[in-house]
Amino acid sequence: MNRPRKSHWDFGELFSNKEIRQVITVSELNSRVKRVLETNWSSIWVSGEITNFRAQSSGHCYFSLKDSGAQVQCVCFRGDAARSRQSIEEGQQVIVQGDITVYEPRGQYQMVVKHVEPAGQGALRLAFERLKEKLKNEGLFETARKRAIPRFPERVGLVTSRSGAAIQDILQSVGRRNPGLEIILASCRVQGEGAAFEIADRIRWLNEWAAATGVRLDVILVVRGGGSLEDLWAFNEEEVARAVAQSAIPIVSGVGHETDITICDLVADLRAATPTAAAEIVTEGVFAIRGAIPLAVGKMSRLIRRALRERAEGLRHHVSRLGACHPRKQLQQRWQRLDDVADALRFRVTSRLRETTARQRSVAERFLRLRPGAHISREKNRLKGLSSILARTLLRSIEVRSRHVAALEERLRLLSPHSVLARGYSITRHAETRRILRSPIDVEAGTMICTMLATGEILSVVQNNAEVGTPFSGGAPDAPAD
Repeated sequence: MNRPRKSHWDFGELFSNKEIRQVITVSELNSRVKRVLETNWSSIWVSGEITNFRAQSSGHCYFSLKDSGAQVQCVCFRGDAARSRQSIEEGQQVIVQGDITVYEPRGQYQMVVKHVEPAGQGALRLAFERLKEKLKNEGLFETARKRAIPRFPERVGLVTSRSGAAIQDILQSVGRRNPGLEIILASCRVQGEGAAFEIADRIRWLNEWAAATGVRLDVILVVRGGGSLEDLWAFNEEEVARAVAQSAIPIVSGVGHETDITICDLVADLRAATPTAAAEIVTEGVFAIRGAIPLAVGKMSRLIRRALRERAEGLRHHVSRLGACHPRKQLQQRWQRLDDVADALRFRVTSRLRETTARQRSVAERFLRLRPGAHISREKNRLKGLSSILARTLLRSIEVRSRHVAALEERLRLLSPHSVLARGYSITRHAETRRILRSPIDVEAGTMICTMLATGEILSVVQNNAEVGTPFSGGAPDAPAD
């Protein structure tokens, strides 16, 4: 069997049909990487130092998180980490929580930050000072907005842990000083994650419960025993401060020991050094008055005895007056008084009637004497006389004014330039400027002048000029050439 011949140009298949290439775009590559990262790296916590911080006008901020060996790009969008954005600043050591993703246009992986918190106790102090300054600028620490604590409360709300030592101190102090004080317990956690939310929620719940039931709640105690800064941090959260400030019921804050100052203490209407001190504040009125009761008993006895003596003297006085106030005597006096009033009224009515009659008679007589018709006739005659006098006066005044006007017209006519020209005088003007010439030196030789006469004007040329008393230097002027 003959074998098929193979050409030396036959190299076989250069590429296997099994190796089919799959080509994707850069956008698809970035999209796939983004899906992988977002699926496997979500809600992670990373610690580091903030660098390259940039805050945009849109409200978003961009920064890098670095340690000694690497760094990662981060973005915090507007609305995210709203409560802790003040911790984001250049050089700050922080712990951030967020998701890993890819910014596809640049193919850059980055962390989208959802939560930021300072790292270490020094950071807690810094966060405390920042929140303190913020609330102070809003006026939440102002003395003017703080309300007085009732001196004799009947019912108080208590916000604290059911299992803590603070509630035992409160109950012992209240039981010793004012056992009748009613306590409404709103139990909550006072330490750890979510404690701040529970404290604020319990404060709001007590306000809503009092409003819904109509039961008067005189004051709210927010208390906790001593501890470290981290243990007391729930009372330094802004949420607790806002709930305390918005409470319609006065609040006494007793958190930690005397040296511990929290944001809750500063916003509350009154700060107590300890939970026990808070209980003593709300029971002070009753406790103080208990010591004054024995003294009050003696004073009350003296006041009662004095009041009884005064009432006995008053009773004797009234008994002595009772005889003079017998109803028959009072009735007789009223009858006599009625007769006096009737006589007086009769006299006043008669007198007033006589006066009115006399006044009417007098008015009638005066009216008859005045005779309005005759008075009107006299006034009409007087008006006619005045009218004729006014007419004569006006005619005389017009005649005088007319003669005065005629005299002024005659004077004006005599002073008129035309009258002067008619008497043989003339007026000489500069022919071009029409300016009146008053002296020979006002013109030069060869100047055209205009002489105004009574019946017309003459144009001439100046050949020589001289002032008054100065002879002409050139003799008689030459005759004009033909």
